[in-house]
Amino acid sequence: MSSSDRDTDPLRLGPAQARGIRRRLMERVADADTTHLTVDADAGDWQPFLDGVQIKVLREHAGVLSYLLRLAPGAALPPHRHPIDEECVVLEGRLQVGSQIEVGPGGYHLAHRGALHASVRSDTGATIFLRGAVPEVEDLIA
Repeated sequence: MSSSDRDTDPLRLGPAQARGIRRRLMERVADADTTHLTVDADAGDWQPFLDGVQIKVLREHAGVLSYLLRLAPGAALPPHRHPIDEECVVLEGRLQVGSQIEVGPGGYHLAHRGALHASVRSDTGATIFLRGAVPEVEDLIA
């Protein structure tokens, strides 16, 4: 069969045409899925967490939280332990983790479950995204 026959025969698609149809079909299916969660930047409430620190929970599922922390300039989190691994991405500002680590916008920090996490502070103020479990009061070393 020549390529011109394939172009006119609706039952015989070339690989590129088949991929195009599949891509368009998958886009329609995905676009119809309304189960995703979207939280607009101005939605939800910031709640006091610690002195100079506010929290906004985005999602909680099976003991794992996705949340934002906003640290005012000079605010700090005391040393603490995490019941599960915690991932952190700095969105704005800069964080100082203990005396050796500085993390700026776009930077990533992982705190392992059970390890003692050094104090976290921000001289400039910062907004960070975290995924893990919020430390309980008894996990804070004040």
